[in-house]
Amino acid sequence: MLANTRRRSTIRFAWTLLFGFFLGGLFTKLCVMFMPDSAARTFLTTSVKMSFGPLSMDLVALGFTAGPLAINLNVLMLAGVFLVAMIARTWM
Repeated sequence: MLANTRRRSTIRFAWTLLFGFFLGGLFTKLCVMFMPDSAARTFLTTSVKMSFGPLSMDLVALGFTAGPLAINLNVLMLAGVFLVAMIARTWM
């Protein structure tokens, strides 16, 4: 019988995003370290920060707070996600 392809594609999408964000973060750090100050460096490393939270729950016996969760996006992070998606598409 065939495996659940919807669950598999959701897991593959989550791993692709995770590895793509890590690779894009590495590209960003390398760009900041090795590129001279220029318009290209500014364009590649300028990021937009999105955040939400903190989320808190206070139950009778248990209370916890999670967050805030923040995501920084820039051109190199999107390039990292694209590169990992292309590799995952050809490999899987």
